[in-house]
Amino acid sequence: MTVPARHLEPVSALAAERERLAAVRRYRILDTPPDGTFDTIASLAARSCDAPVATVAIVDSDRIWFKAAHGLHGVSQIDRDPGLCASAIQHDTAYVVTDALTDPRTAANPLVRGEMGVRFYAAAPITTADGHRLGTVNVLDTRPRDASEAQLAILGDLATLVAQELERRLSSICTITAERAMRTRAERLVRTLQRTLLPPALPGVPGLDAAGAYHPVSQDEVGGDFYDLFPLDGGRWAFFLGDVCGKGAEAAALTSLTRYTLRAAAIYEPDPCAALGNLDAVLKGEYQSDPRFCTALFGVLAPEPDGSFAVTLAGGGHPPALVVRADGTVEAVDTPGGQLVGILPEPHFAQTDLRLAPGDALLLYTDGLTEARTPDGAMLGDEGLIAHLTSTPFEGADNLLANVHKLLTELGAGVSDDTALLALSVPRRFEPSGQEPLR
Repeated sequence: MTVPARHLEPVSALAAERERLAAVRRYRILDTPPDGTFDTIASLAARSCDAPVATVAIVDSDRIWFKAAHGLHGVSQIDRDPGLCASAIQHDTAYVVTDALTDPRTAANPLVRGEMGVRFYAAAPITTADGHRLGTVNVLDTRPRDASEAQLAILGDLATLVAQELERRLSSICTITAERAMRTRAERLVRTLQRTLLPPALPGVPGLDAAGAYHPVSQDEVGGDFYDLFPLDGGRWAFFLGDVCGKGAEAAALTSLTRYTLRAAAIYEPDPCAALGNLDAVLKGEYQSDPRFCTALFGVLAPEPDGSFAVTLAGGGHPPALVVRADGTVEAVDTPGGQLVGILPEPHFAQTDLRLAPGDALLLYTDGLTEARTPDGAMLGDEGLIAHLTSTPFEGADNLLANVHKLLTELGAGVSDDTALLALSVPRRFEPSGQEPLR
């Protein structure tokens, strides 16, 4: 069945208008704040045509919205129907009304019959690269007149500038949107990768509270800090914390190798210094042409009949751990002479023994914490950290890490490197009668 052409035209016009409105939405220009570029274009249009009023107008579905208006104060939009701009966008070329009061196309328009009393109107369509007319650059006057070919040519050039500016802005918006999406994907990838380098959760150790935390400085770069806690035979437990050189994918690979090497070494030889020596040999063998190194603390916990834990701790060039005693005093656990892992010809690793009694805690941290700057610009250092812990009571591993997290938050921008934390605490023991806790 053949449909008469008169039935096709309205459908075609509606489809074209839908496409045009889709283009208007595509440029994301409606209801945006004033902009100097478009204000300048409106001003140039008015001056070039010797007209008191000029606008950069976008034709929406039910309104004419002014991106810029020269000589038209307090008006940001008007109804579309009937509208001068709405008529102008039906034409590919300049649209001119020399006397709106006598022109049947515009005689009933509120701008003509109303207080403004428009008599002259000239406009050039703002046409996109794919042929959609979004609106106009136009001039208005309250006296009937004509426009020269030169003036209409200028309006056409200004309308082209508007279209080019809209394209440029759309390109910028798309670029920014894409960059944000890429950054979001990258951040998700970094977080996922970072999680694979740390234990998803620390295991429960009978008679001991354990807590670990990682505080990244950047959301888009993988750090090289690591920690772990895992069981050995005979009721003992191994733990370690450290920091590899560098950041990014190479640091992630080094961190993964370091973590799993220490785990494997502890199973076959739980002596802390031997575990660090094994890691040193693996790193040297893996990175012969491009040496890589790390710092680390490696320890073994052994429960005692009285509820305390015997700890053997070895150091390889890492900041000392801190023991926070039940009475609030803080002691540094030095492993003097412990050297970097993976780079020296014959490194020396040192170890020491200590005891964690009920109420005591052991804190391991990477140097992102102590190298942070205080508000006066000084480095926090071991002494500053000890002073903070001494002045702030704690109860348990979680509370100790919350205390350190509060410190990192207070230092704010002074923290310039990632920080890994591992806290191990022995719960206090209380007499059933509520007497003083046993030590």
